[in-house]
Amino acid sequence: MRIEKLTNTIGAELTGVTLAEAVTNDDLFAAIRAELLAHKVLFLRDQDISRRDHVAFAERFGELEGHPVLGSDPEHPGLVRVYKDVNSPPDFFENSWHCDATWREKPPLGAVLRCVACPPVGGDTIWVNMAKAYADLPDHVKEVIATLKARHSIEWTFGGRMPEDKRHALKAQFPDAEHPVVRTHPETGEKILFVNSFTTHITDYHTAANVRYGQDHIPGAAHLLNYLTGRAAIPEYQVRWRWQPNSIAIWDNRCTQHYAVMDYPPCVRQMERAGIKGDKPY
Repeated sequence: MRIEKLTNTIGAELTGVTLAEAVTNDDLFAAIRAELLAHKVLFLRDQDISRRDHVAFAERFGELEGHPVLGSDPEHPGLVRVYKDVNSPPDFFENSWHCDATWREKPPLGAVLRCVACPPVGGDTIWVNMAKAYADLPDHVKEVIATLKARHSIEWTFGGRMPEDKRHALKAQFPDAEHPVVRTHPETGEKILFVNSFTTHITDYHTAANVRYGQDHIPGAAHLLNYLTGRAAIPEYQVRWRWQPNSIAIWDNRCTQHYAVMDYPPCVRQMERAGIKGDKPY
């Protein structure tokens, strides 16, 4: 296996390896997992593997989970098909910075995404290193956000396009989750800025230290959240990947965000993602 860094901040491409082999080769899987912790997102090309091997490889990281809105492949539970054709409407959850499913009490550990079909140009995906985004914050901002928590919602994102009754039912099934604004990576110990497009508001900002008058409350918390979520857009923290059929990305969802660039309609883009269950952020 050969490893080539793609930027100085995030991302590496692996060559000379097939993920089908890593399903049964413990040493190879351990090496891939170590590189994932080091680079946060890994890329491979020419991985003409079956759905069965795709799922089996992802399951080496942990149990898989489907998606309440996107569903999952009936023959391969946990494998979500994200298929776009010439008639598909735009989806906000593609072209926005997000960390997968932070509306869950236990957001995913990560995912393994395979390209089935893509346009000849366009439809790239960008990943961002949120540990670096946190590390570069000014010290006074780190002090303010050190103990803050924020609310994350499926209702105001995926639910926003649903009829009211279905939106309310979705929220009843998946109540808003509250997570620390700064989480700690359970394996590396890194501090990570953990707010994204699923984050609705900071829940415990209204204290004497932050709010002198009522006028400070909503603008202060909202402006702070906008500032923090905007850190994902800094190019120095990012890597951009151009898809080809049978390309694969493996990412650590605990310390990254990603953005699927929607510059390809009306072309076809078909992706299959195996999402891995995670733990409660702390």
